[in-house]
Amino acid sequence: MSRRSYLLQRLSAALLAPLVFAHLVLVIAAVRGGLDAAEILARTRGSLGWGLFYGLFVVLVALHAGLGLRVVLEEWSRLGARSSALVAHLFMLGALALGLRAVAAVVL
Repeated sequence: MSRRSYLLQRLSAALLAPLVFAHLVLVIAAVRGGLDAAEILARTRGSLGWGLFYGLFVVLVALHAGLGLRVVLEEWSRLGARSSALVAHLFMLGALALGLRAVAAVVL
């Protein structure tokens, strides 16, 4: 793993930690408050704030997971560094596309 990848992985983890914590607190509060999925979606519809929050969340998860996947593939598979990087980048792009599509569906 290059120094840049290492630093990006650690930075994404540091930025993800408070977002994951906030997400979990919000989900627990919503469920304990008796909200169902339809009520939650009604509250998030059209919200720029929620769109930005979860958009950032998705970008960081895709980056963090993709970088980690590349390292795992390099260490545990027969793929070389280039093939591992290609698979990881494709995974990253797929996760990003699906995640941002989900954010758009919830917010727009």
